[in-house]
Amino acid sequence: MIKTICVLGSTGSIGVQALDVARKRGFRVAALTANSNVDVIEAQIREFKPEYAALADEAKAAELKIKVSDTPTEVLSGREGVIECARIGADAVLNGIVGIAGLEPTLAAIEAGSVLALANKESLVTAGALVMKTAREKGVPVLPVDSEHSAIFQSIQGCADRKQIKKLILTASGGPFYGKSREELKNITLEQALAHPNWSMGAKITIDSATMMNKGLELIEAAWLFDMSPDRIEVLVHRQSIVHSLAEFSDNSVIAQLGVPDMRIPIQYALTYPDRFESPAAELDLTQCGALTFTRPDDSTFRCIDICRAALSKGGLYPAAVNAANEKANALFRAGKTGFWDIQESVEKALSLSLPEGEYTLEDVLETDRAVREERQGVI
Repeated sequence: MIKTICVLGSTGSIGVQALDVARKRGFRVAALTANSNVDVIEAQIREFKPEYAALADEAKAAELKIKVSDTPTEVLSGREGVIECARIGADAVLNGIVGIAGLEPTLAAIEAGSVLALANKESLVTAGALVMKTAREKGVPVLPVDSEHSAIFQSIQGCADRKQIKKLILTASGGPFYGKSREELKNITLEQALAHPNWSMGAKITIDSATMMNKGLELIEAAWLFDMSPDRIEVLVHRQSIVHSLAEFSDNSVIAQLGVPDMRIPIQYALTYPDRFESPAAELDLTQCGALTFTRPDDSTFRCIDICRAALSKGGLYPAAVNAANEKANALFRAGKTGFWDIQESVEKALSLSLPEGEYTLEDVLETDRAVREERQGVI
């Protein structure tokens, strides 16, 4: 039974919703981390009274330390402070950090023996072999928080033989530009790309949804979580975001998980698995859903899914490289320094790099990430 949790990325969309679940379920929050949002994490500290809190931004951590000096919470700083919070030994660590910055805290949580509720998809995208090997060695469950992977996790329960799974089907909203041609989208603005039709997410992930890169990253994540080859993972566009993903079995039966688009459902399930409790989210009213439609993604316009599939097939450090190229290009677009389609082109170019395709270390992943970001910065 989970009693204490650590929330990494507590001021982001996933973190805030995780704390809402903690509030309703009565979990004790042992540690909180964020990047730089002093005001929000201060309010969280005063409500949840964690033993530890950390800000990756060292200057902001110093400011936070002064602001909460009247509380018993110990404030840590920098990358090491975040990692230290991950390894304190809470019953469960929910990793809601965005980007590869979540990789080292993921490994720290596993090493400490905490159940890992994983929303940081980049941990598995960049170092899936390393993360899953470490989890197996430590006997630590890695429970998915992404709505799609939670749906698959729920759909395949009771299937003792993974060979009976014919394929996994990830659903995608299609983002704000579904049905548009490349010509129609040649002058995309940041505001347009941030207008997601169904989900409320952080800016980076919302842009990933607009490029369909988010679904490519989720394909890689699913391959590692469920030990599935990329050719057995399909993506379908489901605009209503009611069917969160599906699994098809050897007898052609298909099992799906449905629910309203509310991340608190998969967050709570990861933190209470295998038990289920009253949901903080609204009940799904099937009579009000209307038609549920499924179409294939436009891979000729939005190529990121196929690029990620190719990176996974090549193996080694290629997934880390395409992730780094995406993170850097995504950030540059949000800063107004490059165009929307530069993101996709940047990711595709990462596939042509000369990289090892075999085993790798954490240091190899971090060095690849650094080198690709540096190269992408030099292109501007």
